[in-house]
Amino acid sequence: MVPFNSPIPDSRPPRGSPSAIKSFANAEKLMQIAILLPASAFVGWLAGAWLDSRLHQTWIALVGILFGGISGLVYVVRLVMRTGPNAGSGSSTGQGSGDPQP
Repeated sequence: MVPFNSPIPDSRPPRGSPSAIKSFANAEKLMQIAILLPASAFVGWLAGAWLDSRLHQTWIALVGILFGGISGLVYVVRLVMRTGPNAGSGSSTGQGSGDPQP
């Protein structure tokens, strides 16, 4: 009689799971961008409207909208640069001297 030996387990992860997780991560990033820009402009408008009421002015809400929109745009650009084509190489921390990673 020949003893039964269990097969050596495959050390590779299943094929479907990483691509599905990456798809969800990419969808989350796109939703974050789509929500972030209008939300930052809205928060800027709220802060400007509050300052308008406190300081008895009429122009601060417009500055708040512009400041919120610009700050949201800067954040989105930084997010896109961080998750660019070489995001998997470990350079996604945003720190360093600008030298390419090995």
